[in-house]
Amino acid sequence: MDGSKAVDVGAGPRFVHIVDDDASFRTAMERRLKHAGYEVATYASAEHLLDRLPSDSVPGCILLDVRIPGLSGPELQERLSALGSTLPIIFLTGYPDVRTTVRTIKAGAEDFLTKPVPSDKLLQAVERAIARHRTSRDLQNKLEVVRACIAALTPREREVFELVVRGAPNKHVARALGCTERTIKAHRHRVMEKMQVRSLAELVSIAERVGVLGKASGTQQTA
Repeated sequence: MDGSKAVDVGAGPRFVHIVDDDASFRTAMERRLKHAGYEVATYASAEHLLDRLPSDSVPGCILLDVRIPGLSGPELQERLSALGSTLPIIFLTGYPDVRTTVRTIKAGAEDFLTKPVPSDKLLQAVERAIARHRTSRDLQNKLEVVRACIAALTPREREVFELVVRGAPNKHVARALGCTERTIKAHRHRVMEKMQVRSLAELVSIAERVGVLGKASGTQQTA
């Protein structure tokens, strides 16, 4: 196994999906990656992978041959993108050409490797891809939690939230919404609790992450 090191499987399962029409190559790659500690699934064609579309819920990546019968590697990349897949793609080819490399990288490919691929180079590329996928998944999960918190706000709390994160003092928010400062303070306190933050800075950071500050505020116009 040319001295390849096993990955730290303590971080949870890591899945590599291999798409290649060469059965002996798939077997060799599967053996190499399993020895390194990865879960592996193999597919003889792009259509085969589409029929068993991999989940994004587990950190992973796709090793994809450029030239495969039927749907080509770059065409599968486009199809997966249209389906909303976030799995990073590492292209493999025995016939590298600049045009294809540029096309796939511009379309978001993680890497482009030439066969035969040394184990150390392969494992480094796979680890980078999976690390990026894990990071993007963690960020997406955090955003989903934030959106759920925002969805839990009452309509009035949402109005207070949108005005406060734009820097409006309590008295201005009260005037805009036609209520007392005391009422706004109470709403603001509940917003902070529901959003699970302890400072205005944290609240503003959350608003930026979910794009609230980029939207026009209808309530602000009433001030």
